[in-house]
Amino acid sequence: MRRDRRVFLAGLIGLGACSGTPPEVARLPEFRGFLSIDPVRYSIEQGADMLTHPGRLTGQPWETARLVQALEFLAIELRNGPRWNVILPMGQLAVPAARREWRDAFGIAADARAQDVIDSLTELRSALAARSPAGAAAALRPPLFTPGGQETLNRLGDPPALPRTTRAMLDARYELTSQSFERRSGHGFIVRLAHGESILKRGFSLPG
Repeated sequence: MRRDRRVFLAGLIGLGACSGTPPEVARLPEFRGFLSIDPVRYSIEQGADMLTHPGRLTGQPWETARLVQALEFLAIELRNGPRWNVILPMGQLAVPAARREWRDAFGIAADARAQDVIDSLTELRSALAARSPAGAAAALRPPLFTPGGQETLNRLGDPPALPRTTRAMLDARYELTSQSFERRSGHGFIVRLAHGESILKRGFSLPG
């Protein structure tokens, strides 16, 4: 069943590659200029941790904004990044599919570009760091956020449960962990042959 889903995913990626529209891109402000840190791995690990400990987000709109930024970045990078269909085949599907849940929860426009959301939340975080709640509320402008302003800021300070998003991020983290284990062990992957035999391809690892 998992192999069938991977084949289906590869077909979707092939269709996307044939279209003439350039793929959307998104960048997180924390990783500009840091080539040694993988923003995808970091976002998955930190995001999964925050979602499984939701009490840490209560009263912390700055942290919730950071979580949403990570989710928006992953929704684009996992969908459009060429390596993720091999490294994170389930996460590449599940995280973007959960996007409607977190966007509905925080009133983010369904057609908003991820980078616009990330930039607005960066402005919010900068205002909170400067101890300017009014500036933070002003960063949440309609129609990007509905209703926007203080009400959306309050929502970030008391985020609802996001079960589908949590499940998707846990699946992505599991896939990352599995890939790390395979690289450390050197055991690679089992390749099934037509007669039910298998070959253990030792030492093979995927780019991380």
